[in-house]
Amino acid sequence: MPNSFGYRLEQAFRANGQLCVGIDPHQALLEDWGLPDSADGLLSFGRTVVQAATGRVGIVKPQVSFFERHGSRGFAVLEQITHEAKDAGLLVIADAKRGDIGTTMTAYLEAWLGRGSALFADALTVSPYLGAGVYIDQFTPYLERGKGLFSLVATSNPEGLSVQQSVAAGQWAALSSANSVTAGPGESLGSFGAVVGATIATQDFGFTLDSGQNPLTPILAPGFGAQGARLADIKRIFGAYSTAVVASVSRSVLEAGPLGIESAIDSHNLELAKALS
Repeated sequence: MPNSFGYRLEQAFRANGQLCVGIDPHQALLEDWGLPDSADGLLSFGRTVVQAATGRVGIVKPQVSFFERHGSRGFAVLEQITHEAKDAGLLVIADAKRGDIGTTMTAYLEAWLGRGSALFADALTVSPYLGAGVYIDQFTPYLERGKGLFSLVATSNPEGLSVQQSVAAGQWAALSSANSVTAGPGESLGSFGAVVGATIATQDFGFTLDSGQNPLTPILAPGFGAQGARLADIKRIFGAYSTAVVASVSRSVLEAGPLGIESAIDSHNLELAKALS
């Protein structure tokens, strides 16, 4: 499927590498940037990140909550930023972590991935704890539109361990199976991805990352930079799966401020490229 999300993600990797820049306008960062904690501040922040990311990376990841806290005006800014990112040629992963059943889940998918939605995303993060089959089955029509999903599988927050360690292996297996069924001929990446923290050991969650799967399940990996994982260690952390990792960085880039963000992205890109070479 030449227009699938997995195919387009692979093309983004080839063109601009595997770094993903977060768009996380939380209050402290807005203040550090000299911006008001308002819709106007969000717009200036988001546009600066998109402009800095364009031509340097292929993927951005807006954290929806930081826009949502400003209500309808925040969502209006998010709509604008995601469309500007799309127009700039960036893949957009909406970090919304939605998850439900039946018509409610369909509504979430339509809101973020639907043709008629004002919001735009190439892929959406979802929470799988009502059952992976719920959203995998309902998502199938969106595959033809080139959309993707990233399901939470194993994260670093201690509060999640009791739940995640009991179901993570099953979630990983469900995503792997879905990719094997839905990927087109010759595609090296599927359109169903997993969120796996860069600071965790997957064996603690009951699964391992091996290269026997074809296509590979894309991994959205938070935890690089400010959270402690080093991009230089991506092969040690993810092994043969390192070529399928969307290496997400936020604070370590954004804290450089509006004047330093471009050079911060460049230095992160250089570190990652060296590690993957």
